[in-house]
Amino acid sequence: MIDLHCHLLPGIDDGPATLDQALELARLALANGIRHAVVTPHIHPNRYPNQADNLKPALAAFKLELASRDIPLALGLGGEVRLGMESLDLVHRGEVPMLGREQGYDIMLLEFPHSHILPGSDKLVSHLLDRKIRPMIAHPERNKDVMRSLDRILPFLEAGCLLQVTAGSVTGNFGKLARQRALEMLERGWVTVLASDAHNSRFRPPELEPGRAAAAVVIGESAADDLVRGRPASILGLTPTGN
Repeated sequence: MIDLHCHLLPGIDDGPATLDQALELARLALANGIRHAVVTPHIHPNRYPNQADNLKPALAAFKLELASRDIPLALGLGGEVRLGMESLDLVHRGEVPMLGREQGYDIMLLEFPHSHILPGSDKLVSHLLDRKIRPMIAHPERNKDVMRSLDRILPFLEAGCLLQVTAGSVTGNFGKLARQRALEMLERGWVTVLASDAHNSRFRPPELEPGRAAAAVVIGESAADDLVRGRPASILGLTPTGN
């Protein structure tokens, strides 16, 4: 399986604080059937001031650590971009790693504030799309505005955004309402990928299979597999496999 949203790099955001913790997460990902993970550190100016020039060396160093310990987890680099003008400036300067590319668009993981959807977000999304950057909205089912009304996410879907739902939301790990919204999005065919959004080994582990299995009850095995294999592989330009 392929995980397009996880926080595995040590000491760079609110994911693992130490190398040992990061290595534990990598081993857990493999044990849970994940063979390829795109690390997506928070890109949130004034809180997590990450950008390509510090993330690329961090990823290279972590890859070396994995190789030295024979941990065969393939890694890619993206970023979880908090929507805002400061982040857009980084995008314009080419300092935001993209998840991948599909149908002529760069795919960028975009995060709304958890509490609401900011007024004007639709205009910022249109600005990105006009520049051939397609936002994949991170965990919309956990956004408070979307929890209150599923229709709040509809304008972004209609504009052309993709949706990444957290696998743990489908199994109820983020509460009943997040699960309800995740299931509704699955039923409507709105979900592009399931991802772990892993942060730690205890409460936010890197696992996809329980969420994939729960999704399969709603949309069938083939469609659920596509959320963790086929579509992520397409975005990364990889050949899908059975793992």
